[in-house]
Amino acid sequence: MTDNADFSTSAPLPIRLGFVPLTDCAPLVAARKLGLDRAHGLDFQLQRQPSWAAVRDKLIAGQLDAAQALYGLVYGMQLGLSGPQCDMAILMTLNQNGQGISLAPPLAEQWRAGVGLAAIARRLGRPLVLAHTFPTGTHAMWLYYWLAAQGVHPFRDVKCVVIPPPQMSQAMQAGMLDGFCAGQPWHAVAERDGVAVPVADSSSIWLDHPEKVLTCRRDMARQRPLLAQRLIQVLLLACRWLDRLENRAQAAAWLAEDDYLAMPAALILRHWPNRAPQSGDLRFCDEGRVNFPYRSDGLWFLQQYRRWGMWQGEPGAEWVDPLNQTELYRAAAGLCGLPLPDSADRDGVLMDDMTGPTMFAAPHNAGANRGADALLQCINRRS
Repeated sequence: MTDNADFSTSAPLPIRLGFVPLTDCAPLVAARKLGLDRAHGLDFQLQRQPSWAAVRDKLIAGQLDAAQALYGLVYGMQLGLSGPQCDMAILMTLNQNGQGISLAPPLAEQWRAGVGLAAIARRLGRPLVLAHTFPTGTHAMWLYYWLAAQGVHPFRDVKCVVIPPPQMSQAMQAGMLDGFCAGQPWHAVAERDGVAVPVADSSSIWLDHPEKVLTCRRDMARQRPLLAQRLIQVLLLACRWLDRLENRAQAAAWLAEDDYLAMPAALILRHWPNRAPQSGDLRFCDEGRVNFPYRSDGLWFLQQYRRWGMWQGEPGAEWVDPLNQTELYRAAAGLCGLPLPDSADRDGVLMDDMTGPTMFAAPHNAGANRGADALLQCINRRS
């Protein structure tokens, strides 16, 4: 491929876009359904993937041009923590919030009665078995942070395993798990099946946290910057459309189709309600405040990897800035008429009240070295 295509006159350029069936794959689906891709000279070929490991593998192999991905998956690939090292690019953030933690009903009842997690595990007589979706992914980091903030070490005190999001309810039904951290609508599915009860929203851990990103290999972004910019532009328009309340029902109906989530739209809307937005809700644009690839977001993930013994480097801008394609984003946002932030850093508030981009990305010490071997075993076994 070359990067001199005239997007306005040539035939639409096929783009292989990977996604995992989750509510927050909505920008890719909406862009396709609304014809935003073809209006901008592209032909989105959406390819559903069974797991985040499959997304990783197909990006590395060049079988996907770009993908919806967990924020932390991209850093895992860049650092070589979750498979072969591969230089990656973050084109934009696709959404904030919208994830959660669920526990088996008997445990959720104790939790809601004020029993601490450590006490719940003692009553159980064995370590809790909790699942997330990828070793370096967002769900792993939300789960670990949530546990550690309550004095529970995620490697020493519980057993964490990796399971793809669509398999969470089945694993709960089979008695394999005591709980899980994943995206919607899989909490709604497990709740419908009577095997799990939501106990925490991810926004209660970090309000307006980054979640999924649009990513590609860095060589693609460098060799085809006009294409990468066009991808950002199309998905920014889709994200802005999704944030309009009057479009919620239509978006859920599209997601419900067999090619995407293959479930009733009512289940999707259970945790993405058709009402005025509230603090902590899943959001896709907020006039671009969601979508800019902030440096401070990347620093937070690097510090968490260091916290848990996954990575021994020194977090800094030199690790984050090459991933974040901010110039491409700025150009695309300008074409969409979206404002840009004044800074590449933003404030954040986490559940233990660490605030500000330097504070919430500050190093922690919760027995990091003790977690390293367990994490590597998890990566080797599951990914």
